[in-house]
Amino acid sequence: LPTLNSEDRNNNKWKSLYQIQGERKRIMRETCSKYKSNNRRIITPYHVSRIFVEDKYRVLYCEVPKAGCSNWKRVLMVLNGLASSTKDIQHNTVHYGNYLKRLDGFDHKGIYHRLNTYTKMLFIREPFEKLVSAFRDKFEHPNNYYHPVFGKAIISRYRVNATKEALRTGSGVKFKEFIQYLLDVHRPVGMDIHWDHVNRLCSPCLIDYDFVGKFESMEEDANFFLHLIGAPQNLTFPKFKDRHSNEERTTTKITQQYFAQLSPSQRQQSYDFYYMDYLMFNYSKP
Repeated sequence: LPTLNSEDRNNNKWKSLYQIQGERKRIMRETCSKYKSNNRRIITPYHVSRIFVEDKYRVLYCEVPKAGCSNWKRVLMVLNGLASSTKDIQHNTVHYGNYLKRLDGFDHKGIYHRLNTYTKMLFIREPFEKLVSAFRDKFEHPNNYYHPVFGKAIISRYRVNATKEALRTGSGVKFKEFIQYLLDVHRPVGMDIHWDHVNRLCSPCLIDYDFVGKFESMEEDANFFLHLIGAPQNLTFPKFKDRHSNEERTTTKITQQYFAQLSPSQRQQSYDFYYMDYLMFNYSKP
């Protein structure tokens, strides 16, 4: 991580944010050395397939869905000179425009050079909140991918006496059914990045991230990161909600309402499912 300059070292706010980073990384590394034996594994293109590259400011960003990733991609596009302001970039441009390079698109030498010399960062979010946010986004709104692909399979496997209409469209998946799918070792459809473990998406035990930001302190963490890499001063992290902007963001309270629909054992199993993420990023058990 870029060190603080002498002026910043006298600034209590920057100093304290810098110490928080040290603490987050320490917990992450200790968790890895305690639970993971794969510290010596070779990093393959698969391990870096979720990492976006910004060559101008030498940033690597591992995308964690539902933890501010759309706005982070906007910021990277502005840093790269692809847009003059984050406000100008539409949702589809961010996700389907292919303006940003991914690390797995480089050869072995290019991957390792960037891993060794760029500032590597990821942003995470409380696992249950992230899960509920993904469920609301993908299953409570019309979606021509998640309903037919996941919805149909989930309803046909877990809903007794499902209507023909529900089986045909895959719409109307209930949270309890979604959790049954998530916890099923013989899932009818595979995993998806929106509810996979951060541990699997970003391989933090193989890749030594320099900066670990949290969704819960997004504005402060994000703007501190931009300050550290020397980004233009007029570039701040956008506050707007990317999708379904008229809807309330998923909060702790909303998350509790969804989890109240589950049995105690389903709640415990869900926690066990995300156990490593809870531990590694120091979130307390809900």
